[in-house]
Amino acid sequence: MSRPAPPAPEAAPPRRRTVLAAAVVGTLVAGLLVSRGTGLAADLAGGALYAVLVQLLVLLAAPRTRPLVAGAVALGLCWVVELAQLTGLPATAVDAWAPLHYVLGSTFSARDLPAYAAGVAALTAIDATRKAR
Repeated sequence: MSRPAPPAPEAAPPRRRTVLAAAVVGTLVAGLLVSRGTGLAADLAGGALYAVLVQLLVLLAAPRTRPLVAGAVALGLCWVVELAQLTGLPATAVDAWAPLHYVLGSTFSARDLPAYAAGVAALTAIDATRKAR
C-alpha cells in the first residue's frame, strides 16, 4: 500500500527573495565601508556584518528556513571560517587571490567570534519578528 506524496513545499514569495537580495547588497556596501575603518569598533562591526551577510545568503538560498536554523547555520559557518584561520590555509588562499580576504580573512581574532554571534542574534531577532507577523 503506497502512501500519498507529501505536499510540495511552497515557493518563497518573490518579495521575500527581493528583500533578501536588497539586504545582501546593503550589507555588502556597509561591510566594505566599515572595512576602511580602524580600531575595535570597526573590527567588531565588520565581524557582525560578515555574519549578517552569511545569514542573509543562507536565507536567500533557502528562504523558508526558520530564523533559528538559519542563524545556527550562519554562525557555524562563520566560526568554522574563523577557526580555519588558525591553520594558515585562508592566508595562503588570500595570497593566491587577494579578494578572498573578504570571504576567508587571514588571521584569527578571538573577538570576531562574539561579533559574529551578535550579528546573527540581531538578524535572527529581526527575521523571527517578521515571521511572527
